[in-house]
Amino acid sequence: MVNSVLPAIHPGEILRDLYLEPLDMTPYALAKKLNVPRTPIERIVAEKVGITPDTALCLARFFKTSPELWMNMQTSYDLKTQAQALEAELATIEEYALAG
Repeated sequence: MVNSVLPAIHPGEILRDLYLEPLDMTPYALAKKLNVPRTPIERIVAEKVGITPDTALCLARFFKTSPELWMNMQTSYDLKTQAQALEAELATIEEYALAG
């Protein structure tokens, strides 16, 4: 189970706060530089949608990071939010124990 004291942080928040704002760049300007439609980038930054593998590849290329960085942020966010949403249901599942 995903047990963490750290809050779930949407990758769009990281993109906005740590990448775009320091560069004084808008989501629209980033989309143009990535040669992608502006809407997906705007929706990621607004924390309405997640980062897809194709977007992770573009962001990695542009910011000189790895695509895994972006995908790992997304996966971490997804796991934490789902663990919170399913907390009661998951608590009803008995853990497997070896007989012995």
